[in-house]
Amino acid sequence: MGAPEPEADAGPQRALSGAWLWAATALAVAISVFHLTVAIWPFMDELPRNALHFGGFALLAALWTPAFAAARGGALRLVDVGCGLLVLAAALWVGFNESAIYDRGVRLSPFDWAAGVIIVLGALEFTRRAAGPIIPILIILSLGYVAWWGRFMPGVFAFPGLSPETVMFRTLYGDDAMFGTIARISATTVFLFIIFGAFLLRSGAGDFVIALARAAAGRLIGGPGLVAVLASALTGTISGSAVANTASTGVITIPLMKKAGFKPHFAGGVEAAASTGGQLMPPIMGAGAFVMASYTQIPYETIVAVAALPALLYFASVAFFVRIEAKKLGLGPMPGDEITLGQALRKGGASFILPVGVVVGMLLWGFTPAYAAVIGIVATIAASWLTETRMGPSACVEALALGARNMISTAVLLCSVGIVVNVITTAGVGNTFSLMISQWAGGNLLLAIALIALASLVLGMGLPVTAAYIVLATLSAPALAGMIGDAAVAAQIAAGTLPQTALPIVMLGAPEAAAALSAPMGQAEAAALVAGLPLEVRAPLREMVVSPQALTAALLSAHMIIFWLSQDSNVTPPVCLAAFTAAAIAKASPLGTGLASWKLAKGLYIVPVLFAYTPLLSGDPLAALQTFAFAVVGVYGLAAGMEGWMETRLTLPLRAVVFAAGLATVWPSPLWVNLCGGAVVLAALALSLRADRRLAGA
Repeated sequence: MGAPEPEADAGPQRALSGAWLWAATALAVAISVFHLTVAIWPFMDELPRNALHFGGFALLAALWTPAFAAARGGALRLVDVGCGLLVLAAALWVGFNESAIYDRGVRLSPFDWAAGVIIVLGALEFTRRAAGPIIPILIILSLGYVAWWGRFMPGVFAFPGLSPETVMFRTLYGDDAMFGTIARISATTVFLFIIFGAFLLRSGAGDFVIALARAAAGRLIGGPGLVAVLASALTGTISGSAVANTASTGVITIPLMKKAGFKPHFAGGVEAAASTGGQLMPPIMGAGAFVMASYTQIPYETIVAVAALPALLYFASVAFFVRIEAKKLGLGPMPGDEITLGQALRKGGASFILPVGVVVGMLLWGFTPAYAAVIGIVATIAASWLTETRMGPSACVEALALGARNMISTAVLLCSVGIVVNVITTAGVGNTFSLMISQWAGGNLLLAIALIALASLVLGMGLPVTAAYIVLATLSAPALAGMIGDAAVAAQIAAGTLPQTALPIVMLGAPEAAAALSAPMGQAEAAALVAGLPLEVRAPLREMVVSPQALTAALLSAHMIIFWLSQDSNVTPPVCLAAFTAAAIAKASPLGTGLASWKLAKGLYIVPVLFAYTPLLSGDPLAALQTFAFAVVGVYGLAAGMEGWMETRLTLPLRAVVFAAGLATVWPSPLWVNLCGGAVVLAALALSLRADRRLAGA
């Protein structure tokens, strides 16, 4: 499998040649080398590095992405390059002149103003090229809100407004600004792992992933679809994008599935759904694990440890749909001309296993992600010499250039999204939005998750997954974490284990609850009581009665819910980029492929509910494994009920029973309910297997 083209969600691409191609490649290589060097030898402060990160990729975007599809050459290319150089110069000015601004008493000079305006206009234009008009509109609305029209908003959203100078300064400088925390994450963790992925692909690791998947799953019923699921799970450790994952593995797996007898739109849907799951797969999770660790201050190793079982559950859910579809169509295993597992490992295993193993080991050992990525690149080059695809100087240059090209849209978008995040924090919109979620949900955690899912879908139409997660987490994670913590408080009230020292706080918020607290109370009644308490009472009550470990688990669950839901825009119509990419490869209807991928990716909605209501992320291995086991059986029952098929067709009454049993198995319920539901699903499967064998022997 060759190196992929830049991400398919980037704007229209120029076909550069000659001196232009040499110049663009040299710039891409220089940008990659600069970031790798700073990661090992931090000779530059964070602000100028982040500013140079944005400016360099703005220039690269000017070279590769024209302003309009029809403006790919001629004089307009020179205009584009001039704009890119202007943004780069402005970014360098901002990056190296912060001290001078403070020396003037935080006053902007005319040059500061000019540089700031150029950077904001550059952010608007290059994000438009990368992802369309939605993000530029958000940026304009955000800046206008804190500068002018916020004062006309009613109620809690009213904002008195800041002076233009203050707005410009806060847009450019500070932890939440354009060159703050998000730009730091983009310039270090995200970009370095995209370079690492480019080196892995160039070393032949992508070919090994496909070969390994075909050796492991090719001879099973529905084998080509299962190959796509397994290959995308493994490629998720390489790629930072579901779209890039789809484009790279889909060119092999989708034709395989079509050849085996799967319908084109279903084949595309399988690849899109599986590639989306690749971003949920530890240890890298499309860089999501590192972003989450930075935002929550929860150790990276904790996040990846608890993320493994949910990711496996997601891929199991997709595999169940593939198996059921293969049985419905009467498809058999692939022809037996595939290489064996041992042959695949001997031929190219070193190019994947050794570098990924080195990176994971260094991360678990405590090294920074940036340092681990650089050493992983070195390990990739060394490991390639143990395979047929040896990486010499020219291959390294190709990988450096590919990494930078694959990062163009992500870098520009993440830095630009910093403008929106800065407004959210400056104006307190995040706290207000969190309060609104709590009020709209009325204490109902499931309704809150549904609201966040809807918001993530809308945001995902214009933002890449990482950016959508950052914006949504800023807005809603505090409310969601608080509601999960409140559920623990309600559980103590229902169980009668609420500490006596906490009773005065409850009485303060709800004096009428005195009598109710002295009598047995059901879980629903206790949850309603806690939800009815004022926020200024709920927060200290939560901190008093819930252990620090449980509060940390609630915070992690909230962020993991948001991160998972942020993936749904890849597979959910009307805008589902991964599905559209797969449809182009499958030569299928984009809408049909999108609907198929949405059906196959139901795990994106089921697993977040488990995060909220079960100990799947608690860090208790036995509790997590129990939840996982029930969930696997339950998800299979839900898939079978939706499709009306197991190993054979299900009658309509049995189909309804199996669906209800699957729901009872996966739903957070008393243990006896889960056991009964699981028993019904497994009994139905046994009957279906028996019927299938009887038909085969007939």
